[in-house]
Amino acid sequence: MILLGTSGYSFDDWVGPFYPAGLRKGDFLTFYAERFPAVEVNSTYYRIPSPSVLYQMERKTPERFEFVVKLNQAMTHESSRDMAIYDQFREILRPLKDPGKFGGLIAQFPWGFKDSPKNRDHLAFLRERFPADPLFIEFRHISWINEEVIALLRRLELGYVAVDEPQLPGLVPPVVHKTTGIGYVRFHGRNAKDWWGRGGGGDRYDYLYNEDEIREWTDKIRTLEADTSKTYVFFNNCHAGRAIQGARMLERLMELDLGAGKG
Repeated sequence: MILLGTSGYSFDDWVGPFYPAGLRKGDFLTFYAERFPAVEVNSTYYRIPSPSVLYQMERKTPERFEFVVKLNQAMTHESSRDMAIYDQFREILRPLKDPGKFGGLIAQFPWGFKDSPKNRDHLAFLRERFPADPLFIEFRHISWINEEVIALLRRLELGYVAVDEPQLPGLVPPVVHKTTGIGYVRFHGRNAKDWWGRGGGGDRYDYLYNEDEIREWTDKIRTLEADTSKTYVFFNNCHAGRAIQGARMLERLMELDLGAGKG
């Protein structure tokens, strides 16, 4: 089972490319959930909302829709061990867990988070803080791509997030690994010029995939799908609705039946 979606949904510049003109912003998620079966909640990276925010999001989606929630930046970029932050974060997940719409957590680490004993210990710490939750790990630095780390992820039952991103020195190559029973792929785009923020202030996620680039992933995704109970595929190149275009292209190339909006 492949669950295809995008990294976020509440973007004003999706009006026209995806959302109809005049659609209320409060209706964006309802419209989205009629067309895709899952979404990444990225806003939790910037701030931890009240549980009521997640409750309102859940109410706008059909039965069997799934949310994957991004860990707060204090947990991934600051390696915080403030227990109060983790207690607060676990509380906001309840509105998604109770109706069975919680797909898991994604921890996206920065490029500066490199393979080291200290950072490996932080991965174990995160597993201890969320012992029963599916937890997916996205690395940005190539030092993590080795068999010892993959074995560690399997031992800790942490999912490996395969990524498509610019092939710049030090970044992660486009490889897939099955470390749990759930697969995970994220498409970030290949905007090498703006990736490090030195290309004139452009958006690093402003990138439109072409069909050949998407085809590079179809066999990899099928391999994950065949060996997992489900595989999430999210497009994070969200600038101007480009994520929607990429997702629709993958849907067509893989002849997916998304089952969105069927309740």
